[in-house]
Amino acid sequence: MATADLNQLGQQAQQASYTLGLLSTTKKNDVLLAMARALTDQQDAILAANARDLENPQVLAKFIDRLKLTADRITAMATGLKQVAALPDPIGNVDRAWRNEAGLTIAKERVPLGVIGMIFEARPNVTVDASALCFKTGNAVILRGGKEALHSNQALVKVLRSALKAENVDENAIQLIQDTSHETAGKFMQLTDYVDVLIPRGSARLIQTVLTKATVPVIETGAGNCHVYVDKDAQLKMATDIIINGKVQRPSVCNATEKVLIHKDVAAAYLPTIVKALRDNGVEVRGDAATRAIVSDVIPATEADWGTEYNDLIIAIKVVDSEAAAIAHINHYNTQHSEAIVTDNYQAGKVFQQRINAACVYINASTRFTDGFEFGFGAEIGISTQKLHARGPMGLAELTSYKYVIDGNGQVRQ
Repeated sequence: MATADLNQLGQQAQQASYTLGLLSTTKKNDVLLAMARALTDQQDAILAANARDLENPQVLAKFIDRLKLTADRITAMATGLKQVAALPDPIGNVDRAWRNEAGLTIAKERVPLGVIGMIFEARPNVTVDASALCFKTGNAVILRGGKEALHSNQALVKVLRSALKAENVDENAIQLIQDTSHETAGKFMQLTDYVDVLIPRGSARLIQTVLTKATVPVIETGAGNCHVYVDKDAQLKMATDIIINGKVQRPSVCNATEKVLIHKDVAAAYLPTIVKALRDNGVEVRGDAATRAIVSDVIPATEADWGTEYNDLIIAIKVVDSEAAAIAHINHYNTQHSEAIVTDNYQAGKVFQQRINAACVYINASTRFTDGFEFGFGAEIGISTQKLHARGPMGLAELTSYKYVIDGNGQVRQ
C-alpha cells in the first residue's frame, strides 16, 4: 500500500474524529444499535466471508477457534454493541472542578483520544469490539487485521460502515487497511501525523514487533502466560474445576491458564488427580522433576516452557515449596496479565493479590474472567499488560484522555 494511500486513510480518520466529538450520546447509541441490527441482518454474508478465511490451508489448527464465526458469535457481537450503547458515555464527564486563587474555574473534562490504530491477528470479533468502543468514545479507528481474517474483516467493516452511512455519520469513523503486508503495517506504525495511539492485539511476537517499530504511542496488550497456584489450604475439587476451565474452555485465548504451581504439601495427593483430569480433556501435561517424581509419565518441562504462552491444549506444572516461591516464580515468568490462587486461607490469598505483578489477580476463580464483557464493560479493545494510562481489560474509560477547561471573567496573571 502506497504511503499516500495510508496518509489518506489517516486524513479521513482525523476528519471523522472531529465530527464524532460533536455527536450526542443519544445519537451515538442509536448508531450502535443500528450496527447491531445490521450485523444480524447481514449474518449470511459475514459467515460466507468467514468460510473463505477458514478454507485457507495456512491457518494453524490452534487458531481456528479464534478465527471461526458462527451465528451464535455474531449474535454475541450484536449483543456487545447493544451493551456498549447501554453504558454511560464518559465523554464530557468532569473528573473534578475547582476555583483557584485568581477566581478561575478549572475543570478536568473527559475527551476522546482522537484516532486509534488497531493491529491484530485472526480475531474478527476484535473488529466489532474495537469499532463499538471507539465510536462510543468519539474516536475514529483504523483497523489492520491479519491476512488470515481478511475476508471476515472486510465483510464486518462493510456492515458497520453501512450502518454509519444510513445514520448520516461519517463512515470513515471506521476504516480497514486492506493491504495486510508487513511493509504496510510498518508504515502504519509510524503514521504519527494522524494516529494518536496504537493498540496491538495478538501474539507476543506481534506485540514486540509493534513496540520495536512504532513511533506512534503504543498501549501494550496481551500475551497471557497465566498461572494458577494451588495453595496447601486449597479445596482441591475447586482447584480442578478452575484449572480445567482455565485451560480447556478456549485454549487459544490470552486469558487461558498456561501453568499450574502446586504447594509441596498437597502435591502427592493432588497431582495424580489433576493430571488425569487434564488428560481426560485432551491436554498434554509437562512437568518439573518434582512433578514427574509423583506422576512419572509426565513430559519433562524445559526452561523454555515456563515462559511460553502455548495457545493450545498444553500445560506445564511445577511443585513449589511455599507461597513465596510461587509468587517469585510467577513474577519472573509471567506476562503481567492474569494470575490466580486457590486457597481457603484468607491471609494467603491477600498476600498473593498484593505481591503478584499482574493486571488481574484472582482468589478462587478462573483466569478466563479477564474479559471486558465479564467485567461489565460491554466489550474490550484489549487487555493492557502495562501500567501507564490503562491496565487490564480496556473499556470506554480507557479510550479517553482529558483536557482542562478554564472559565474566567477578565483575569490576567500578576
